[in-house]
Amino acid sequence: MKWEGNRESDNVEDRRSGGGGMPVFGGRSIGIGTIVIVLLGGWALGINPLTILSLLSGGAPTAQVQQGPAQRPPADDTMGRFVSTVLADTEDVWQALFRQGGGTYQEPRLVLFRGATPTACGTGQAAMGPFYCPADQKVYIDLGFYETLKNRLGAPGDFAQAYVIAHEVGHHVQNQLGISAKVDQMRGRVSQAEYNALSVRLELQADCFAGVWAHHAQNARQILEQGDVEEAMNAAAKIGDDALQRSSGGAVVPESFTHGSSAQRQRWFHNGLQNGSVKGCDTFSSRNL
Repeated sequence: MKWEGNRESDNVEDRRSGGGGMPVFGGRSIGIGTIVIVLLGGWALGINPLTILSLLSGGAPTAQVQQGPAQRPPADDTMGRFVSTVLADTEDVWQALFRQGGGTYQEPRLVLFRGATPTACGTGQAAMGPFYCPADQKVYIDLGFYETLKNRLGAPGDFAQAYVIAHEVGHHVQNQLGISAKVDQMRGRVSQAEYNALSVRLELQADCFAGVWAHHAQNARQILEQGDVEEAMNAAAKIGDDALQRSSGGAVVPESFTHGSSAQRQRWFHNGLQNGSVKGCDTFSSRNL
């Protein structure tokens, strides 16, 4: 992926040296790594999956964090600068798309942390993988996740890493459009299996939005290099619910899926990448996921 020399975002908050904020109350987080915790859990990533599942399902008090000053990663921090550059690129794409639709895109912040950090959705843990918290409109990532993505899940490459960020930014777009709030309103009104199915559609739409970003970024700035699309497709496959359930040694249980199968995740990312259309990412109306 061609990224060096491109604009870096001013919306990166680097908490890796400590800090965080004072907690009050808030909502729940949506993360690409949620199913990773459930299946790989404490044995692989050092945390009790039941604790995180309780947090993410609203079973524990949540915390909101007061906004602190943004702080860019150090100039010699290549990975921090890469994340900042990818975030800036998503800002450029989504600002333009919202403007074309007559709206205004409110940029999210991206928080770099190590280990754990307070968020408006409770305590964020590195083992959760990257996640988006709609209550404070921030994307959270411990960069150690990229080692997990590469070494444990078999999805190396810088564009695979960019796809992960773009997916979480996709959740922010859903929040801006009011989509995630509508899904959250169904909690408790439908069965767990039905809610899981809605969650799958939400996640697949975020995958599609990641593809939309890549489509427009490529058209505007030619960011893609040979093999980049394959890296993203491979990452989408490796974090499919069926692939993760198989890797854990368990049976594949479609009713328990919350993010979608490998084939579904690949299909919807590719859909966004090929068409670049937000309207084309309507997973909620699609009969064939």
